[in-house]
Amino acid sequence: MEAGAATVGRGDAGEVETELKRAIGPRLLTVFILGDVLGAGIYALVGEVGAEVGGAIWTSFLAAFVLAVFTAFAYAELVSKYPRAAGAALYTNKAFGAPFFTFVVAFAVMSSGIASASTLARAFAGDYLSEFVDLPLVLAAIAFLAIVAAINLRGIAESVQVNLVLTAIEVTGLVLIVLIGLVAVGDGSADFSRNFEFKEGEGVFAAIVAGTALSFYAMIGFEDSVNVAEETREPSRTYPRALFLGLAIAGGLYLLVTMAASAVVPTGDLTGSDAPLLEVVEQGPLGIPTKLFSFIALMAVANGALINMIMASRIVYGMAKEGIVARGFARVLPGRRTPVAGILFTTAIAVVLVSTGDVGTLADTTVLLLLFVFTIVNAAVLVLRREDVDHEHFQAPSVLPVLGALVSVALIVHTAQDDLSTFARAGALVAIGVVLYFVNRALSR
Repeated sequence: MEAGAATVGRGDAGEVETELKRAIGPRLLTVFILGDVLGAGIYALVGEVGAEVGGAIWTSFLAAFVLAVFTAFAYAELVSKYPRAAGAALYTNKAFGAPFFTFVVAFAVMSSGIASASTLARAFAGDYLSEFVDLPLVLAAIAFLAIVAAINLRGIAESVQVNLVLTAIEVTGLVLIVLIGLVAVGDGSADFSRNFEFKEGEGVFAAIVAGTALSFYAMIGFEDSVNVAEETREPSRTYPRALFLGLAIAGGLYLLVTMAASAVVPTGDLTGSDAPLLEVVEQGPLGIPTKLFSFIALMAVANGALINMIMASRIVYGMAKEGIVARGFARVLPGRRTPVAGILFTTAIAVVLVSTGDVGTLADTTVLLLLFVFTIVNAAVLVLRREDVDHEHFQAPSVLPVLGALVSVALIVHTAQDDLSTFARAGALVAIGVVLYFVNRALSR
């Protein structure tokens, strides 16, 4: 295929042999990606971003969307070229041929997924759940992770079907916020001009960049879908189209929701709330019951956690199949054909994380780990252009992986200047992986 072509040709659709069941078609994959990107980020981060950028929250979400698209092109090329479950670890291994480096990248991706699911587990057990019942936060979060693991063990088809239902619920919640905004603008109770107000005393560019670093958490879910490539029918054709359609829908909803939130609720109220979209429901003109919206938010959080844990367990399975970690991690559950060892291992780590970190800590750690991975993935695209495969695949314009790598590095530098403690937390997770790597090598010998 010619360089720069952004199409998928006819012919072999990249269905490699696998022990996993191919149960995901184009529609389910699009919903899977949409549900993962939407997740809980938009439900929890609107106020946090507003604290950084001011009332013009949509500008940071738009910037985060554009930056995420750069790296999405890299994933579209690589997953259609190498439709395997290992994702970024596989691409790193093929591009650089360094087993230790491959393991670090794989462990970083897995850790980011578990950290993200742990973030969402604690969010699930927090303010939205308290609308219905008061439970100890850590206990509720661990119980939630156990339910997610049970769904994951049941099967990929069942997991994706649950994802379909939860995605429909969370999209309904976001549509309600947009509708509240439209009605409020129509009856004159909204102040749409807040959408063009930036944080006082802060330059416009600096404010947008600060908000973008936070908004990026709400956009990073798309990479999870790479790890169900072996369970997708005709992945080389299906994945690129589903990826860009899912991202486009999510990005459009984000812009509408953030504009509505800023128009309906004063920025100070948004920034001071742990449940900012609930503020929109309470202050908006439609009189929607807060318990109903809290239920919707809980389903959104659950959806994101489920997809993250699906991704993390498939990475463990993929690494084991490639011989990067012990073969025992490739065990599948008889009858269900789900990666049982990977599911149990990732759930155990998540239990530790929810017991030791808060929502902000785990979210920051997730983003930093993935920015490191995105830098490597964008570089791998260019390196692997010299390798041909026996089926046609998507190919991104060469400038986009370059931009994706530069943007990822820039956001890493911004994080370093803003909060070194995030580096310490991410480094500690990677250090655990390094220890496990050398222990595994010693045992193998």
